[in-house]
Amino acid sequence: MADKLTEKEAEKLIVDMAKQGATAEKIGLALKKNHGIKDFSKEYGKKISHVLKKNNLYISPDKKNLGDQTEKLKKHLIKHRLDRPTRRILLIQEAKLRKLVKLGF
Repeated sequence: MADKLTEKEAEKLIVDMAKQGATAEKIGLALKKNHGIKDFSKEYGKKISHVLKKNNLYISPDKKNLGDQTEKLKKHLIKHRLDRPTRRILLIQEAKLRKLVKLGF
């Protein structure tokens, strides 16, 4: 196995992965799989999400997942305009997303 990454190198790696669109969860899995860092917070004393927040790259996983779901539902409704149950689900998902934004997540 390669030498242990320094804190600066690990943070740079996290920032690079986040710029490519990876969430904190996916970054943690990649660090574990590719670099042998089992628990970032135990080894470096910080959480991945804190590193991302410091660099203004953090996106709440709940917000991202709800956003992705609403996009899929919108695409579905473009093809199937009369699908009323999907339209109702879309309204509910958008309300949840607005609530998260309002709460500041």
